[in-house]
Amino acid sequence: MTNAHATALAALLLRLSLGALFLAHGLLKAFVFTLPGTVQFFASLGYPAALAYVVVAAEIGGGLLLLLGLFTRPVSLAFIPILAGALLVHLPNGWLFSSAKGGWEFPALWIILLLVQALLGPGAFAVRLSRDANETFKTASA
Repeated sequence: MTNAHATALAALLLRLSLGALFLAHGLLKAFVFTLPGTVQFFASLGYPAALAYVVVAAEIGGGLLLLLGLFTRPVSLAFIPILAGALLVHLPNGWLFSSAKGGWEFPALWIILLLVQALLGPGAFAVRLSRDANETFKTASA
């Protein structure tokens, strides 16, 4: 296996992991906490209530885009402010996420992982918009 192939597979694993986690967190906010509950929680933190809708839409939509490998770099970078907001919420709770109300280690890790994903790009098996007018989509294997 070449270094380029290993890097493409590593980017794929990271992209699928991040996509699945963001999708899960967005669906959790929408269907378990419910949208009204998530809005109320954001407002209780001092964030604009409408931001909850933006975050839920970003997590679900961005998670799906990452899973597909579409717009991987801009989506990864767009998630960083969302995770920075989560980090600020958890900052007073200490470092470890096992602390009461969760610490800030996981949001900090996610920010680093998103930066790595943005640097690596989509990796292997990403659906990419084709530059060829005769071909709408193509799948990259590396």
